[in-house]
Amino acid sequence: MGSLDGIVIADFSRVLAGPYATMLLADLGADVIKIERPGSGDDTRAWGPPHAAGEATYFLAVNRNKRSITLDLRDGHDRATAHAIVARADVLIENFRPGTMDRLGFGYEELRKADPGLVYCSVTGFGAAEGSHLAGYDLLVQAMGGLMSVTGEPGGDGTKAGVALVDVITGLHAGLGILAALRHRDRTGEGQRIEVALLTSLLSALTNQASAYVAAGVVPRAMGNGHPSVAPYEVFTAKDRPLVLAAGNDRQFRVLCDRLGLPGLADDERFATNSVRVAHREELVAALSGPLAARTADEWFAELTEAGVPCGPINDLAAAFDLAGRLGLDAAVALADPRRDEPVGQVANPITMSATPPVYRTAPPRLGEDTGDVLAELEGRLR
Repeated sequence: MGSLDGIVIADFSRVLAGPYATMLLADLGADVIKIERPGSGDDTRAWGPPHAAGEATYFLAVNRNKRSITLDLRDGHDRATAHAIVARADVLIENFRPGTMDRLGFGYEELRKADPGLVYCSVTGFGAAEGSHLAGYDLLVQAMGGLMSVTGEPGGDGTKAGVALVDVITGLHAGLGILAALRHRDRTGEGQRIEVALLTSLLSALTNQASAYVAAGVVPRAMGNGHPSVAPYEVFTAKDRPLVLAAGNDRQFRVLCDRLGLPGLADDERFATNSVRVAHREELVAALSGPLAARTADEWFAELTEAGVPCGPINDLAAAFDLAGRLGLDAAVALADPRRDEPVGQVANPITMSATPPVYRTAPPRLGEDTGDVLAELEGRLR
């Protein structure tokens, strides 16, 4: 039995931020009814390659444990069906352009009249006020929100993260807000509106880089694989391939120097503390690079890890999943589905819970495949 068993979510969201949030909640037991456009459905159903058995892996990534119903919200009959779904829901989540849900008759103020306990979550790109006209695309927010300015090589034009990281971060914030609102409703019976924006979610997630600006007026810049506040904390070249070193304190640095055959380096006034190592980063990198290049990445990984110095090679995703498996972490699952010829591979929910762990009930739905079941459950609510 999941911790969110009995919670019904009317999911009007699409693409990534909203669907990621609702998938995590569905893994914890919530009944997520995904409301999609007839004919095309969620945009990500068409976002390929790559595909798995003809289905876009992008869509498959964030839509398990959900039921799909197709409704045209411009059609009066379909809008009535959507209202019936919302009437039995505990949570509504949407990521339309601000004002769209109000025009369709699904605005928060209107819905809360019929159900004061409704938890209503809106996901936007740049907020619902002056930024409402801006399109909430992850790449756009990575650029305008500062992430690209601190990513990539020094002096470059900026580099995006290799995944739609802002959408994922915003989805996590949305899920957290929904859980907090449900807790408040359990105590008081009162629902509320939650608003999360990609821009402010990113600024929050920039943590130390954002704090450098708001607390000290420092505008961070891209440093490649270096760290603005810790050294050595970057990529070096071993004999065969790149190796990451992350010596986060003076003790680890001293051990590193001993293992590299540089016992006096830790006492050098340029490197004796983290702050001066940061100030003399170029000299530090030059001193460490030669010894590190003499042995393979795997050799250094084995020796330095045993000595308590954090390090590791740069893995591709195949090697990363293999590492998780060797460490006893269940990072992937295969969901059997009678409607498909083969199981659907899925990235596992990363949350481990001793009493109510995530459950993988169903593979991501085909477009509209649960319409009949959902309509049958609404019998009596539809007029």
